[in-house]
Amino acid sequence: MFNRFLSLAGAAALIALPAVGTRARAADELAQNLGPVGPHEPILTTVGSKSVVAFYEPDDGHCAVHAVVWNTTDINADSAARFQVTVNPRQMVKLDSPENKSLDLQCGDNAETLAIVGTSEFIDAEAAP
Repeated sequence: MFNRFLSLAGAAALIALPAVGTRARAADELAQNLGPVGPHEPILTTVGSKSVVAFYEPDDGHCAVHAVVWNTTDINADSAARFQVTVNPRQMVKLDSPENKSLDLQCGDNAETLAIVGTSEFIDAEAAP
């Protein structure tokens, strides 16, 4: 019984360890998830002055992509706009910001994933002052 308790305590410590090392996130800082993601999992990012939340639902081998875009400075998200588009496997949908920064989302084979692609353009655009 005691050995089992030690095993459970050790497993709990290993699970909690990454949480201790994670830095605290500022209240106004948007979480990031750049994917790839599976069905119903969100991609969370910014493109220029726009915040983006995107996810997809499999649709007979296609990706039914849903995205909401809003101004990052808009606390109440009054500027939010939602769109939905269905894309074929390996097909991309492009989101452009007013600052000419782009985000390309690509549907994976058989609608298994949704991912940000063209990352060098995306990273370079985000790194620019």
